[in-house]
Amino acid sequence: MPASSALTDALRLLAGRELSIAECRARLLDREHSHDDVDTAIAHLIETRALDDDRVANAYARTAVNVKGRGRLRVQRELHAKGIARDVAAAAVANVFGDLDERTLVDRAIQKKLRHRGAPVTPAEHARLYQHLMRQGFTPSVVADALRKLRKG
Repeated sequence: MPASSALTDALRLLAGRELSIAECRARLLDREHSHDDVDTAIAHLIETRALDDDRVANAYARTAVNVKGRGRLRVQRELHAKGIARDVAAAAVANVFGDLDERTLVDRAIQKKLRHRGAPVTPAEHARLYQHLMRQGFTPSVVADALRKLRKG
């Protein structure tokens, strides 16, 4: 397939949603474009800023925090899984989490989780809530503090 075909496929992919450079490259290779055609298309898309890992990382981190209620650690893991470079991911996470208080985020995640249940009573329920919050990417010390506060309150 010619390079323009790889570029056309890439533009179709990007019309659906933003992708990281690594995601776009993988999808084009999955569509059996040659490595040279993919490299040419990716270079053009980077040059025209249709592909921009900084923009993707910042947008993803904002959505993960504001909509999904994720913590710093999980957002960073997910950005790495998207193929975003460590320094770009770290900058996006620092940018998004810069003014946020992790304790407030944990409290919001607890409220969301307990919306239909009520406060955990048994040690097993506390353990499940702790594990849930850890999977969301919050730091252990903040989670433990929030659960201690929940137990007292």
